[in-house]
Amino acid sequence: MGGYRNDKLGDRLSAASAARKDMLERFRSRPPADDPAVVARRAERAAIAAAREARIAEREAARRAEEERREAERIAREKAELEERLAREEQEHQEKLAREAALEAERKAARDARYAARKAKKRK
Repeated sequence: MGGYRNDKLGDRLSAASAARKDMLERFRSRPPADDPAVVARRAERAAIAAAREARIAEREAARRAEEERREAERIAREKAELEERLAREEQEHQEKLAREAALEAERKAARDARYAARKAKKRK
């Protein structure tokens, strides 16, 4: 921490004026916008920005492609599951029809046997 300075008002004003003059001189000493070094720096920055944008676009395209691939896999998986479920339901339906047909044939055989028994009973 600096010690206490007892500067006079004139000293402070001249220091501020000198600081303003230094800033103005630095501003004036800057090269103009059409200076080849400035143009080259600007072109270099534009090239860096374009390369950055290209990398960003490439990453975005890769991300989209990965999302599309995953979505296609999900759709294919769901389609396979649906087909498997439909095949299983169709098989269960066919088995149910076969059981019902067998049961109906069994009932018919029992009914025919009762009918034959009644006929045989009447003939005696």
